[in-house]
Amino acid sequence: MKFNLQRRNYFLILSFGAMLIGFAPIFVKLSSLSSTAITFYRMFLAIPFLFMLNYKLNKKFFFNVKNKKTIIYAAFAALAFTVDLTLWHFSMDITSISNATIIVNSAPIFVAILSFIFFKERLSKEFLISFLITYIGIIGLIYYSNNYINGKVLGDILCLIAALFYGIYLLVISKLGNENSLNIIFYTTLFCCIFSIIPMLIEGGNMMPASSFEWINLLLMAVLCQFGGQYFITHGIGKISASDGSIGLLMQPLTATILAAIIFLEILNFIQIIFVLVTLFGIYLARINIVKVN
Repeated sequence: MKFNLQRRNYFLILSFGAMLIGFAPIFVKLSSLSSTAITFYRMFLAIPFLFMLNYKLNKKFFFNVKNKKTIIYAAFAALAFTVDLTLWHFSMDITSISNATIIVNSAPIFVAILSFIFFKERLSKEFLISFLITYIGIIGLIYYSNNYINGKVLGDILCLIAALFYGIYLLVISKLGNENSLNIIFYTTLFCCIFSIIPMLIEGGNMMPASSFEWINLLLMAVLCQFGGQYFITHGIGKISASDGSIGLLMQPLTATILAAIIFLEILNFIQIIFVLVTLFGIYLARINIVKVN
């Protein structure tokens, strides 16, 4: 009974973290900054809170890794994560929040494919089924969305590319299983912040928040999504089953879709809802199969 209670609590913690990250596309949509500037401030403003949490939990400010290679892997993962976030942020100007978030969350498919290519890990029949279900859903989402009708399918394509880089990020992070999770979050956040500076200068546009609303919007994204969401997911994911974790993580695209409908009136029609459910089911199966393979 106690074990089941603990498992339920960790499931709720993970689901809460995923829900917090689901607010990210809302903050992005409300921001007037360039896509890379949003990435920069999301990371930059989260760093002080990571220092404070490290001091509270470990009674120290410095993040001492167990293996120096962790920093190299974290830097590589952060580079992929920076590309992912920048493309994702940019895509939301030309596609819906629902499409952007759900397509990017198909990253587990790319994790399995990349594991097969680089680490020779076997692709199971179950994975191939999840792959087929996921991309039937995604193709349906793209085809029946207003973006397709308006000839703006580019946003959805950018989301698929972002999902590839998110998959690279997840794959690299998965190889750091022996490292303290807070260290991983800190170094990936730090390197994302650094890597986004040059693209931000190249992209130009609005790079500095010009109002208190903009600062509050960015601070909430940093605290709720990058700091809180990442920490709660990392804290809960290793302590529950793969199936429970996969269900909990679906709170991210579901939260984003519901909030987009309420705040921006991005209402889905019946056919789009069907393809959303098909895609989420495929992503759920893919997450379970990746855990089995790894």
